[in-house]
Amino acid sequence: MLKSSFFLLPRFPLASTPHRTIHFAKMSTTPAPLSPKFVPAEKSGVTSVSKSDGFKFSLVSYNILAQAYVKGDLFSHSPRPCLKWKARSQAILTVLKSLGADFLCLQELDEYDSFYKGNIESVGYSSIYVKRNGQKRDGCGIFYKQDSAELLTEEKIEYNDLVPSNQDDTSSEDKEENLPAGGNKKLASKDAGLKNKRAGHGDLNDPCVRFKRDCVGIMAAFRLKDPSHFIIVANTHIYWDPELADVKLAQARYLLSRLAQFKLLVSDKFDCSPSVVVTGDFNSLPGSQVYQYLMSGSSEAGTLLEISDDVPIPLCSAYASTRGEPHFTNYTPGFTGTLDYILFSPENIKPVSYLELPEPEASDVQGGLPNYYHPSDHLPIGAEFEIIQ
Repeated sequence: MLKSSFFLLPRFPLASTPHRTIHFAKMSTTPAPLSPKFVPAEKSGVTSVSKSDGFKFSLVSYNILAQAYVKGDLFSHSPRPCLKWKARSQAILTVLKSLGADFLCLQELDEYDSFYKGNIESVGYSSIYVKRNGQKRDGCGIFYKQDSAELLTEEKIEYNDLVPSNQDDTSSEDKEENLPAGGNKKLASKDAGLKNKRAGHGDLNDPCVRFKRDCVGIMAAFRLKDPSHFIIVANTHIYWDPELADVKLAQARYLLSRLAQFKLLVSDKFDCSPSVVVTGDFNSLPGSQVYQYLMSGSSEAGTLLEISDDVPIPLCSAYASTRGEPHFTNYTPGFTGTLDYILFSPENIKPVSYLELPEPEASDVQGGLPNYYHPSDHLPIGAEFEIIQ
């Protein structure tokens, strides 16, 4: 339970109101969630010979930790009150509102219809959402300020499309309701018991089993209103298991393939050259094969599946091109590292500020997340972009 303190105030006689009652103030001693700020980038590796018109837009990406994955035994390091839905949902909402970004890209978003949609839209946003396949209760959502952007078209990405057409209808993960979430999942594959349980769901050498992970993404084209500018925003959540690195890479390749097709569609339909921003929890560290592929469009690693040979859209990391990738975006006793990224195509936008992140020695992250200061096991990341005309 949240603790409160009562401060007793003395009563003083008031000549004009001799019978007036003074009500005691109730003050909470529970720390409030922190609201990070955007920090100007001192140096940027992204340059352009064109002059900027000074117009900017901001975007935040945040894995908010689905409540469906909040199990006490998985987050035993967290204060119990921080794991309760009522307190955690309000803390997340407080953080999201305080950020004030033009776009909020959320992963592990559950309770969308019952809570987040209405509460976030009440402060001037509209939203789109895609739920994961199978029995999963979370998904990916994009919230956008109605005063800043107009939604033009959207497409959902279902990575189960990578599964060969002769698949059966049983997901290899439908029964894995108790798999850990967030950073704790990174160690789950090393547990022999879990390995045996997972093996019982099918032969991972069978592509029909191996590639059916129920992961999703969503991408949408927007027209920014002042000045008019077209932008594509993609938000995704890549599969977690480090032992299925080929599956992660296949999903990354499929994402960029679909994104390239979507960009062509938008360019032709609206006669424009849209900017591209890709966000999400990629469950991949800097330097990993997925990271290298997203940055360069190439990887030495092969996969069991062949995907379109479309030339991917060249992307840069907003943090790497300004301050360097964060020390971590996911922080638990079992795992600490950077898994979340904001990527962009540098043709006509550049990052000019980024959302501040705590240092490893910061007191507000000690012991692991979630805690009173950070309501998810991930941290929000963000960037402000300037349009280059």
